[in-house]
Amino acid sequence: VQLQASGGGWVPTGGSLSLSCADSRRTFSNNGVGWFRQAPGKEREFVASISWNGAYRNYADSVKGRFAISRDRAKNTVRLQMNSLKPEDTAIYYCAAGRSAVSGTTQSGYSYWGQGTQVTVSS
Repeated sequence: VQLQASGGGWVPTGGSLSLSCADSRRTFSNNGVGWFRQAPGKEREFVASISWNGAYRNYADSVKGRFAISRDRAKNTVRLQMNSLKPEDTAIYYCAAGRSAVSGTTQSGYSYWGQGTQVTVSS
């Protein structure tokens, strides 16, 4: 599995960004996929996850109602739509392929990680 996260950048407070995670080797189609983020000086934290078929989605409380995770199995991509962004959303965002069809909120449940994409939110 080789994951590529993209779509990061700078956005003003209240703006939107869409992150994409692509699996170039087309092997995470049967696995859950998650997004995590790491802000400067902080530990990496869970953001959102989606099951292999998209039936189950989970979000961190801090992003519920603002972020939406989805996947396109035909294109082997997972998307994270981020709306109403806040400065505290500033971080490097990583996508990861889960070890099973439904992956949870802990990093140990994920076996492959992308390189990360920087998201910066400021006024």
